[in-house]
Order: sequence, then structure tokens, then C-alpha cells
Amino acid sequence: MLELFKSVIEKGILKKIVLSKPTDKKILKSVAVLIKIKDELYLQMETFTADGKATHRNIKASDAPEALVLMIGYEYKQVNVITTAGEAQIKVSGKGKITVLDRIKDKGEKVAVQGHDRKKQHIISSTEPVDFLFELGVKDRDGRVFDKKRSKFRQINRFLELLSEAYKFPRDRELYILDLCCGKSYLSFAVYYYFTVIEGISVRMDCVDLKEDVIEYCNSVAAKLGYTGLHFIAGDINDFEPEQAPDLTVSLHACDIATDIVLAKAVKSGSRVIMSTPCCHHEMMHQLKSTGSDCDFMLSHSILMQKLCDAATDSLRCLMLESKGYDVTALELIDPEETPKNVLIKGILNDKMSEERKAQKRKEYDRVCQRLGVEPYLAKLI
Repeated sequence: MLELFKSVIEKGILKKIVLSKPTDKKILKSVAVLIKIKDELYLQMETFTADGKATHRNIKASDAPEALVLMIGYEYKQVNVITTAGEAQIKVSGKGKITVLDRIKDKGEKVAVQGHDRKKQHIISSTEPVDFLFELGVKDRDGRVFDKKRSKFRQINRFLELLSEAYKFPRDRELYILDLCCGKSYLSFAVYYYFTVIEGISVRMDCVDLKEDVIEYCNSVAAKLGYTGLHFIAGDINDFEPEQAPDLTVSLHACDIATDIVLAKAVKSGSRVIMSTPCCHHEMMHQLKSTGSDCDFMLSHSILMQKLCDAATDSLRCLMLESKGYDVTALELIDPEETPKNVLIKGILNDKMSEERKAQKRKEYDRVCQRLGVEPYLAKLI
């Protein structure tokens, strides 16, 4: 095994090493590739964990073969070495027997090693012209992102990155998508562009907001770009009725209880996927009172009370979605230094979730509300 690792690294034919069947149940797998840091060669290991996170570890290329050998059997039960000259597999049986199946030929093409500081690859290119980003004033005609719009550009790309990982959407039919409280509709155009242009999937998308002038402008931009499946509707999202169960419902920074209206509308219409980033959280601030609970000590400090309300409101929203059969994850949308409104609530409808589990989540929801002395609007809506 030591010679195998030494050979593929020294010859420069290594594409990647996949370490799987971990002994630690908190780990899913690790993937290792060669990178350069200040002209020195390293093996970078990216380890994926069950909680959805990823960590990185850089090992000097000269030390990597021995480090990999020491992991086999103790940290991982299977290793796949993928090169330009073939593949090798190392397996460890339940009794500890190691089998090496080496199908790597003597010669192969060298792999170009990327620098550690290589340019980040966005789902939407940061350098090439994109029609809707020009029309919305995010890029110039040559594809350069305007300085004042860099934060918005990063936000759009991060959302699309999370969307691409969220769910395997069907490709053999037209998707129906909602954007509720769409506002200036940067996200609406980005989601439509992602599915139709990047993924090549047919989409019909309804975007709803109260501001008639903004909606009129967005419809004119969609028509100019030939985005025939993208429709903007002026009106109250309370009154809007989806044509069918949406494949996806998105919402970016719907203010206060508007997020609750979005979530309730998505749940009631049977949306397969929900991706919503809440904005301000005022409702609980007006309801939260001293109840003799363990949280009372935070109520005398307004800034800490606000943080408590933010976290509690979104946590209760997650619980409510779970009680309605969704697998829910709360994620960081963008660096909190850019905006404090950086939480994304992602829900995927789980048809196999038991009624017992849904009831358990609802009991937990009611128990927390009672303890805090609050009656969230979302519960009233649903």
C-alpha cells in the first residue's frame, strides 16, 4: 500500500483518493486530492460529516503515503485510488484482512495540480456576461460584477449552490416554482436561469409581491430576456393560490411574519422543497414576557433578547415544518459579516415520515411555545 501511494503521487497521475466505510459513524467519507501551497505539494483531505459539514486537512505529499496507510483499517475500511492510468481498491474485511486490487498501469497522463488559492468557481460565472445580471445592474456588459453588487452576487451564488445540493429535481417534465415576497427579484431571475439555462430543465415560475411598480418592471425584464416561463404577479401572498403543488418554493428575506405566510402557503400547497431566508423577527419580541422559565434572565438585556427571539422564532419554524412531514435543516446562507440575515431554512417533504414522528414534533412545538408564553403566527396560519 505504501508503494502504491508513493507511486501515484510521485508520477503525478493521481486524480483523487476516496476513503469510505469509516469506523466513526459521525463521518461519511473523505476525498483527497493533490494541491500546491506556495509551490509545495500537499495532499488535501476533505472530510464530510453526517451533520452536513466538511473539514479540510493538508498533509505534505512526502508524508502522505505513510499517513494514508495508517488510516486504513483504523479510520476507513475501504480506499479507492483513482488515477489517469487506472484504479486501485483497498478493502478491509470484518476480520481485519486487507485486500489490494491494483489495476493501475505503469504510465498515465499527468494531472494538473491546482493551487490552494485558485479562483473560486461559482455556479454563475463571476467573469462572463450573464443577461439577467446585466439587466438588474449586478454586472456590466463585459461580465464584470459591479463593486457595490459583489455581496448580492455572492448571495445569489450561495443560494444556487445550496439549491443544487438540496434535492434531485425531475428533468423529464416542467417544474412549477414559487417565489413569494419576491421584491426586486434577483433570486427569481437567478433560480429561473439556473434551472433553464444551466440545468436545461423546463420551468414555469410564479413570483408574487405587493409592489406593483416593481412587478411591472420585472415582467418587462423577463419579456426582454425571453424568459417566457417566468411570471410576476402583483398582489398579497395571502390571497395567492398556486396552480398546483409546487416543486419548489423560495423566499429571500420576507420580513417578520411574511416568512410565516410563505411557509404556511408552501406547506398547504404541498411544496416538495422549501428554501426560505427569514428577515427581521419582531413578533416574538412583542409577545415574550417573564414566565418563570429558564430564559427569563435574558429578558432584561434588549440586544440579547432580540438574539433569543431570532433563534427561537426560526427554531420553532423548523419544528412546525417537521411536524408537517418535512426534513428540515437550518443553514448559513452567507458570511454574517456581510449581513446578519444569513439563515436559510431548507425543508424537503418526506413522504415516509411517520404520523407518530409528526405528532411528536408538534408536541415539542406546543411545549416550547407554552414555556416561552408565545403564540407564533405560523401556528395560527397552519
